[in-house]
Amino acid sequence: MIRHIVMWKLRGDTRAEKQANIATITASFHSLRGRVPGLLHVEIGADTSAVDYACDVVLYSEFESQSALDAYATHPEHLRVKQEIGDMRTHRYQVDYPVLLPPPRGEGGGGGAPEEQP
Repeated sequence: MIRHIVMWKLRGDTRAEKQANIATITASFHSLRGRVPGLLHVEIGADTSAVDYACDVVLYSEFESQSALDAYATHPEHLRVKQEIGDMRTHRYQVDYPVLLPPPRGEGGGGGAPEEQP
């Protein structure tokens, strides 16, 4: 499994303008559910800290494999979403990383929590 995390700073001179952009981004990404092969989970979160260095919104998503994430990059539904939100963003940050799943019960690992990725 691959986690795909993206954070954006958004345009908007007022809180209301940023909130409208967050609502559009949320609806756009939620519309991908069930439409992109290999996309297992998609979640949008809006910042509540209001510190000046925080991003405004985060996309948390999970893909079944690296190849599924690679295909997502050019999938027509993803390209549609990118077009819908393109002018709302001023900065974009991304991290993709593999998730190590614990072995099935009885197959080593001592039953504890999985090791964290370095």
